[in-house]
This record gives sequence, structure tokens and C-alpha cells, in this order.
Amino acid sequence: MHPADPLPQGDLDALVIGAGVVGCAIARRLALEGARVAILERGADILDGASKGNSAILHTGFDAPTGSLELACIRAGHAEYLEIRERLGLPLDRAGALVIAWTEAEAAALPALMAQARANGVGDIEPLDAADLRAAEPALSHRAVAGFRVPGESLIDPWSAPLAYLAQALAHGATLARGTEVTGGAFDGARWRIETPRGALRARRVVNAAGLHGDRVDRLLLGEAGFAIRPRKGQFVVFDKPAAALARHILLPVPNEITKGVVVCRTVWGNLLVGPTAEEQTDRDRADLVPATLAALAARGAEILPALGGHAVTASYAGLRPATERKDYVITTAAGGSYLSVGGIRSTGLSAALGIAAHVAGLCGAPGAWAAPAELRWPRVANLAEGAPRDWQAPGHGGIVCHCEQVTRREILGALDGPLGAQSLAGLKRRTRATMGRCQGFYCTAAIARLTEGRLAQPMVGADG
Repeated sequence: MHPADPLPQGDLDALVIGAGVVGCAIARRLALEGARVAILERGADILDGASKGNSAILHTGFDAPTGSLELACIRAGHAEYLEIRERLGLPLDRAGALVIAWTEAEAAALPALMAQARANGVGDIEPLDAADLRAAEPALSHRAVAGFRVPGESLIDPWSAPLAYLAQALAHGATLARGTEVTGGAFDGARWRIETPRGALRARRVVNAAGLHGDRVDRLLLGEAGFAIRPRKGQFVVFDKPAAALARHILLPVPNEITKGVVVCRTVWGNLLVGPTAEEQTDRDRADLVPATLAALAARGAEILPALGGHAVTASYAGLRPATERKDYVITTAAGGSYLSVGGIRSTGLSAALGIAAHVAGLCGAPGAWAAPAELRWPRVANLAEGAPRDWQAPGHGGIVCHCEQVTRREILGALDGPLGAQSLAGLKRRTRATMGRCQGFYCTAAIARLTEGRLAQPMVGADG
């Protein structure tokens, strides 16, 4: 059994609850400001909640509510990702997006959406007629009526980004405790005492970034919550890698009041996805796949790109977004500013995470609240994206274990080591993409089980992946 992450001792400047992409980004920002930070995660590994399933798009905020906190965080997060990504080894596919109207009614909504984009600071959009759309996307259905291009929309790796954020936090003294659920706590006017099954922690500030359980944590620690989580499930289908050549851009529908709609885009790993759906449910932990819904998604993809009908679906997945009754993020303070609640971070959390972190740091008094390090460290994460050097291309990798995704023995062993080493098969997948190719682990699972034996907190036998 992999040893448990140690609990930090002594007084903390900040305790972050939840190691999703937002929690990881907040831990990073506070650690870079000089705070002594710990991050707690109830799951076996980081990114086990809402952050494990999304469309992997770095949004510009062109369609976010004008003047909203969400827009401000997306814009700041987008800019900071572009600024830091090379130093952390993070990929970027500057695909750009096409917003496509499929009916005359949708086409009539385009001018207002373009005006909103410009009001949101995204001024490089370009209107397109039907002929322009077909020139930009030769495989696109001829039923497309009109649209516009958003050049700044990009594709990223949704798992290596928070991994890098947290790795940089740990490099600046932060600590991580996985498998550690908050069960209670109290504030004495100077410090919080946070209870867990593994012991208590003391912190001057608590940041609740618990995502799908954020309102429950608020009620547990404050006695009330200013929002209510309404889980929204999104299902996706993934087509095999040859299908990626059919889409040059991120293909977006005209959004509505509820959802951005079904997206078709390639991924940085070289395949093509269609999704998500937007389904309200009460369960906060399970995102079940529904065969009929997946078939409908595949059919919708073929309506958008007719040639997609000749390509195979190799995978499907679902995620939950922590939506609330509001259309904006809910970031508030309590207990004299010693408690910060970061709630309602919906589908844009990946794009906004760094911006949310900067906003939270500002609420904590940064810069200046702590003594920031004179020089920053920039740990790099392993590249998994197509189009950049991969480990299998370098000598001494020990052989390829997962042939579908070309994952080496060295990559798997490296992902198991260190303070951020994977503690579950799902965590290993997100660090390496092992078992995530066309065979879905049929050929490599036994070899991975041998390599991980005795090294995972959640062993592969009986794991849900």
C-alpha cells in the first residue's frame, strides 16, 4: 500500500479544501505569494471530482456574461496560462473556434453574440458566411448558415495544467493530503481548527474550493451556505485519431441560456471529441453513461461533420459541473475574511482557474500579506500532447507499455514517484494516458497492474478507473 500523504503540522497561513483545478491553482498562487499552504482532497487522488471530465478548451470569455466575475477570471486565467505555460511544459493548440449557426433563427442571434464578444474584450472576431465556413472547414456540413471566428480559443491538456500548478505549489513549500475529508471545524477568532479522520489542522485562513460539495462544506464549517450546488452532467464521445483531421477549428454552436451546447473539436492528444450534454441531476459523485445519449452525440457529430459517420468511437466519458442557481461564480468571504468560499465554478473552471486564484489571493491581502520568495521555481510536467517530443522518442525509456497512447515504462514509474505520485489508476491515467487509447487498456492493464503493485493507495483490483 502506498503510504498516505502526511498531514502538515503547526499553524498554516491557508488551508485549501479541494484539489481540483481551481484548488490546485489557488494553492499555487498562495504559495508563490509566500503563504504556508496545505491542500486537502477527500478523493484518492487530485482531480477526482468535477475536474476529471471536461472539453479541454482554454476559453477567451467571448460569450461569458459581460461584467461578471466569471468573465474577469476567464480573461485573467487565459492570459496567465499563455504567460506561464512554456516554463511549466504545458501544451497549447491555437486551433481557434468557429461559432456556427445552423438555422436562420440562430444566424439572427450572431450579431448580438459578436457585440457581446467585443464588449468582453475579445475584439479579433471575424464574421463568416456559409461559403467562408466551408473554406475554413472543408468537412463541415453544407447546412451551416453563418458564423464567426474566435481566434483566441485554444485546446490544452486539462490534467497536466492543474498537476503543474500543484507541483509548483509543492516546490514552494505547500503540502498535499489526499484521502483526507473535512468532517468539521471551528474558528476561534484567530485560527481555524479543521477536523479530519486523520487528525486536526490549524490555519489562519480556509479556502473552500470543494467544487461539487462546496455548499456542504460551507454548511459544515459556517452553518449555512450562500448557494446550492445543482450538479450538471456532461457526456462525451471520443472518436479514433484519424477523425481529428476532419476538424481544423473548435466547432461551437450558438449557446443558449443553459449551456454552451455540443462542441466538436480535436484534442491535444490527437483524437476528436463530441459533447457535452447538459443534464441536471442530484447525485454529486456519479456521472453515469447512457448508451442512447452517447449514440445521439455521435449522430450529432456526424450531422456537423458528415464524414465522421465513417469513423469509430473509441471511448466515452462523463463529467459533472458544479452549477448553482446563479449564472456567475459565487466567491465570498466570511468570519472576518478568514474564510473564503469559491463556489459555482461551472464549465469554465479550467480556463478561469488561474484568474480565480489571483482573485482569491487579492481577497487574502496579496501581494504583501506574506513574504514572497525572491526567486520562483518552475517544475515541468511530462508532455503527453501530439506535435511535441514524447518520452518514447528518447532513449532509455524501458519499453512501451501502452501502445495505443505510446506510454513508456519510464513514464509510468515516474508518475508513481514523488509527493504528487499517482495513488489510483484514474490518477495514473490522467498523468500518462495509459489505458486511454483505442483498446481502452485491453492489452496493457496487466502490465500496469504489475508496475503499480503495492504503490497505489487505491489498488487496481476493484478500481473503477
